[in-house]
Amino acid sequence: MSLADPDRPSALLVAAFDSQLKWAAHVGTELTRRGFAVRAVAPRERATLSAAQLAATGVDHVEAVPRAELVDLAAAHDVVVHALAGPQVRELTLDLAARTGSGTGPVVVAGWVGVIIEKITAGYLDRSGADVVAVNARHELEHFRHVATTLGIDDGNLVLSGLPILSRSPEPQRTGPIRTLVFADQPTVPGTAVDRLHVYRRLLAYARRHPGRRVLLKPRHRPGEDTFHHMHHPPEQLLADEELPANFALDYRPVPELLEEADLLVTMSSTACLEAVDRGCRVALVLDLGVHERYGNHVFLDSGLLRTFAQIEADDLGAPAPEWVDSWFGGRDVSPVEAIADRVEKLLATGERPSRAVMASAYQQGALALHRARQTGEAPEGPGLWQRRRLLNGPVKGTAMHLGLDWTPPAIQRPVRRWWRDR
Repeated sequence: MSLADPDRPSALLVAAFDSQLKWAAHVGTELTRRGFAVRAVAPRERATLSAAQLAATGVDHVEAVPRAELVDLAAAHDVVVHALAGPQVRELTLDLAARTGSGTGPVVVAGWVGVIIEKITAGYLDRSGADVVAVNARHELEHFRHVATTLGIDDGNLVLSGLPILSRSPEPQRTGPIRTLVFADQPTVPGTAVDRLHVYRRLLAYARRHPGRRVLLKPRHRPGEDTFHHMHHPPEQLLADEELPANFALDYRPVPELLEEADLLVTMSSTACLEAVDRGCRVALVLDLGVHERYGNHVFLDSGLLRTFAQIEADDLGAPAPEWVDSWFGGRDVSPVEAIADRVEKLLATGERPSRAVMASAYQQGALALHRARQTGEAPEGPGLWQRRRLLNGPVKGTAMHLGLDWTPPAIQRPVRRWWRDR
């Protein structure tokens, strides 16, 4: 991908983490194919992208820019592909709306970099100020349209594109013997060390039961790297004292590369399961910890792929349910990135900006007014911690508490806090 060229339409990719850059890079590759000059940037205050993560996305260079310069930089491009989290997308779209007013600004593209397991309504509203809201699945589109109708928001910016990392339609599910199992790990699912170790030990048991098969555990990232969600209990740490079978290994290669070798992908709720289905690889979603929002597997209830480790060990595997597959892959004649790029080119050619109709709604006007108030300091903020302690305990005692609690080490603070609470 090249830097911006004044003789070509320009596109700015904005991402901070590897999954975000992966999503944006797929769109950027299609725009590059169509003659756009594409530039990738990351907010300097948030970016955590290693050389290996960059290489896995296919992006040669990502420039770190201060957050304060991002709006000016976005306004200088024809297209902005915004892959940051919802609140950051909202902030940028409101900033651009405040800056351009009724004028024609860049075409802003926003979407979800993977499966939505929480904040589906809030996530849509955060992205609703974009000109192209790329929707991954039909059931999500139906929900977003319902929210838009209820709140009086124009839904003309919604595009059922599909997830950009996927193809137009999945390959038929392969059959034959299982020789390689890949477990796609996630940084926060499951969240506790006990639950994570239980899952890892079940993988080890699988490897011991099937010594002729390779079992590869794919950590979410290498030690020292980071992602949008921070990993507190990495497999390298939890498995340090475990006896590992000879056919078990940790493998840090990108998921697409591993799927070329995998006969079975196992995960809790990773978007990798969709990549596997897309490539015709068999999939099992771990059911042993139950179905719960904190695991994200509740959104896969209709997939036909939920299985316990006992079933996985016995090769009792499910097949993707047709209606579930159709929700993720159906309803389009072109690939996801082509659908997004087609809409971008149409908006550039006509000068239309669907975000204008969206921002005209009462809901968005209220959001814009609050955003401006926060920027100018007109919105009153509550009293600070020192002020609250003074109000609750009096000026002398409150100040003493503030200084005593904030200027002492945590090891001393904790017993003092307990004494104060229990006295």
